[in-house]
Amino acid sequence: MCRNIKTLFNFDPPATDEEIRDAALQFVRKLSGSNRPSKRNEDVFSLAVERIAFAAKELLVSLETNQPPKDREEEATKARARSALRFAKQPEIVFE
Repeated sequence: MCRNIKTLFNFDPPATDEEIRDAALQFVRKLSGSNRPSKRNEDVFSLAVERIAFAAKELLVSLETNQPPKDREEEATKARARSALRFAKQPEIVFE
């Protein structure tokens, strides 16, 4: 799926409308295969973003969990650590 779409459920503080809209925009971009629609498709592109953002917000508000909310900073720190390990410079392989 889209790597740039982040989990928005069960965080403290909760996801903002802007974060939800950004995720919807990224989703529509992925589905349509373009970052910016042509003039001809601008209206339907924007409508799709609005509708998906609305559905996403409705989903986030409706979901329930017994888990305590996750701390955004703590999760971001974990993600940076995973990224550092993933993209750490690999030793060069020398063929003799």
